[in-house]
Amino acid sequence: MFSVIRGYNILVVVIAQYLTSIYILAHDKPLKQVVLDLNLLMLVLASAATIAAGYIINSFYDSEKDLINRPIKSRLDRLVSQNTKLSFYFVLNFIAVIMASYVSFKAVIFFSLYIFGIWFYSHKLKKMPFVGNLTSAILTITPFFAIFMYYKNFETVIFVHAIFLFLMISMRELTKDLENIKGDIAQNYVTIPVAYGEKTSKIMLTILAVLTIIPTYLLLYRFEVGHMYLFFYLSFCLLVIFLFLLWQSKTKIQYLILHNILKFIILAGVFSILLIDVSVILNRI
Repeated sequence: MFSVIRGYNILVVVIAQYLTSIYILAHDKPLKQVVLDLNLLMLVLASAATIAAGYIINSFYDSEKDLINRPIKSRLDRLVSQNTKLSFYFVLNFIAVIMASYVSFKAVIFFSLYIFGIWFYSHKLKKMPFVGNLTSAILTITPFFAIFMYYKNFETVIFVHAIFLFLMISMRELTKDLENIKGDIAQNYVTIPVAYGEKTSKIMLTILAVLTIIPTYLLLYRFEVGHMYLFFYLSFCLLVIFLFLLWQSKTKIQYLILHNILKFIILAGVFSILLIDVSVILNRI
């Protein structure tokens, strides 16, 4: 079940939400007030439950495709019956709504729409080129939007960070489609690589990578990001390597390497939030 809900991904999201709250969204509040905020905890747990349920329903609809794209993980996931998965799916969504109700009725509406959006994506939108990729990227950053709306911090730097993250996730989704092209063709998933070919997909990835230069430049030279500048220089170098390898790639293994480069950038970005102000913990206790 831990494999089905991708528990490691959920743990990263939880850490990212707290780091984002402490260092970016509520940087002017005492550390203790942020960490011990029950409303924040409920929003984070509701997000975790919803994401876990999302992975379950996604696994439910993609079970046949995953046999081709991820045979080892698929065999492990099949140790859990479909009935058990669906039971967990409904229980997790119910828990998410209950937790959201502790915060406000607006939070209940937000997570109810989020749950519906994940189901609709898994059931219908995932098989549509462009729409599926865009929806997936939006759903991925939605948990951070919940925290953003809670703190109501509308500083420009936050939107620039969000644009960078959105572009990286969009690249990851498209690279994942290239990696999984065989299974998508077999199961009639009309993704961008299936509909328009690998060359067009590579051109789109190149454009997205170039677009990341804009938020990267702004964050380095227009906003104060502390020592996080190290991450942005690293991500720039990794994206150059990514683009070089992209145009050499033809096999699933090569696309998997590209996918892992993007995953590393996103993961490194989460923990590099600590570098924004290395003294923040001591100063705000």
